[in-house]
Amino acid sequence: MQYSILIAEDDLDIQSLLKLYLGNAGFRVFTADNGRSALSILQEEHIDLALLDIMMPEANGYQVMEELRKTSNIPVLFLSAKDQDYDRILGLNLGADAYLTKPFNPLEVVAQVQAALRRFYRLGSGEQHEGTVFRLGALTLDLERMRLLKDGRTVDLTPTEFRVLSRMMQSPGRVFTKAQLYDSLNGIYTESDEKTMMVHISKLREKIEDDPKNPDYIKTVRGLGYKIEYTE
Repeated sequence: MQYSILIAEDDLDIQSLLKLYLGNAGFRVFTADNGRSALSILQEEHIDLALLDIMMPEANGYQVMEELRKTSNIPVLFLSAKDQDYDRILGLNLGADAYLTKPFNPLEVVAQVQAALRRFYRLGSGEQHEGTVFRLGALTLDLERMRLLKDGRTVDLTPTEFRVLSRMMQSPGRVFTKAQLYDSLNGIYTESDEKTMMVHISKLREKIEDDPKNPDYIKTVRGLGYKIEYTE
């Protein structure tokens, strides 16, 4: 299957470089040099993954992301020269799957794109654990229907949050390091991804815990990582 990738980047040199590498990797590539054009392509074409620069004219990457998430959960990777923790956290909170800072190695970008596509479409197609339902306390995770219920009510998760939670709920009580959680999802783990995983865990706690500061489900194991279990 040939996946379609959108590159939204106003630096034409970077845009051309990424188009070359992604094209050589077998992807069908669409390009936009501003946010408005990116949104038009997302509406008119079948796009499987979007690479969004943050600082773009007419609509920035954050605004494009907010509009996209109203109708689609496709993987999104942010590309930005902004490397502060605040920017990374904001991007991930909006539902991005990864946040890559400039300058970057184009081969790493291609690898991150391939990993995000594997995670999203392999799990989303139901190839793994088809029809399996996991229950823990008030939580019910249905992998076939790609949904999480708490006390019978749907909890909205981003694709990455769903994958992280499903990995943990399949092995309640097991301690996962941040690297293991990332690598088990076919990701390419780097030191910067430690903060990324911390953000995903924090967002999951906000969505599933009655009191995120005193979690009943996702527990921090000091010096090791995280585990999920239910404490009444």
